[in-house]
Amino acid sequence: MSRYFLGYFLSIGLLFASCQSTDDSNSEQQQEETKTVALNEAFVKELGFPATVLYLGLDKPSDTTVTAPAQTKAPKQMVYVQGGVVQIGSDDGHQHERPSFWAKVAPFYIDEHPVTVKEFRAFVEATNYKTEAEKFGNGGIIDESTQQQWILKDGANWHHPMGTDFPAAPDNHPVTQVSWNDANAYAKWAGKRLPCEIEWEHAARNANNSRTFYPWGNDIQTGGKYNANIWQGKFPVKNFNEDGFLYTSPVGKFGKTPLGLTDMSGNVWEWQSNLKFNYEALFRMPVREGDISAERAQRGGSFLCEPTWCHGYRVSGRSSSSPETSLFHVGFRCVKDIK
Repeated sequence: MSRYFLGYFLSIGLLFASCQSTDDSNSEQQQEETKTVALNEAFVKELGFPATVLYLGLDKPSDTTVTAPAQTKAPKQMVYVQGGVVQIGSDDGHQHERPSFWAKVAPFYIDEHPVTVKEFRAFVEATNYKTEAEKFGNGGIIDESTQQQWILKDGANWHHPMGTDFPAAPDNHPVTQVSWNDANAYAKWAGKRLPCEIEWEHAARNANNSRTFYPWGNDIQTGGKYNANIWQGKFPVKNFNEDGFLYTSPVGKFGKTPLGLTDMSGNVWEWQSNLKFNYEALFRMPVREGDISAERAQRGGSFLCEPTWCHGYRVSGRSSSSPETSLFHVGFRCVKDIK
């Protein structure tokens, strides 16, 4: 239990730290002499990126061609993501979004939307799987009475993300209160895997290095309607709930991208396969303490914040939590390799 509490409260600190626009001051470690390198191969290997990541570098690769597979028709409820070159991160963004760098990515398939409660239930019924929130007996939520204080709620799990005194999670909403370990177990069962941050951002940039603010474009609203399920109001004081969804919303309702994906921004944060790491560590030696975290990365933002406060809705936004942490605003989607 101590590991859970430690990971949980660290993740909460990071959640709100990631919402700030101010940068951390340089530490003594950041002043030490380092050597700039083209790419720290050992560090990249430690991150465990999949074989779809063909190139990482500060410079755009001279060869930008990626071989297309013979079969590009995606499995049901997945989208084919063509390979290509993409600039990851933002030099104008939060500290952990920079420096931007280039990646070359092979084609893959990605889920149209986050995994739903119904889809996760099929996994549980087929395998008798118990999530970590069920084993611990609680999950992380924002206290309903204050809308500001984080608590561990007894009985909160994927069935009842807010606890048993709240309604059960609807079948067509993204499953939440699932840890990284839970998400990884589902992905393996489904014959898929979790995306790494490089793949996720390539897909969010519509596989053509789109430089829009959000996956669908540059505006959070179109014609007075929100393009994402986010907090509407003054965060964290008052949520006016203008879109009708105080918490999660049905998948597919918000933010359809040119690639055909939904919910890439808002609704729920999405677990990534890789450990959270400092981008700048890719291109320097030696690696410093803190350059790689024991936490797993998350992307996309959630219903729990709004753009003037939080950075997470942007394509380059990042967060993380410990792999055993389960929260009511974190879910996942899967990718699949093309054979």
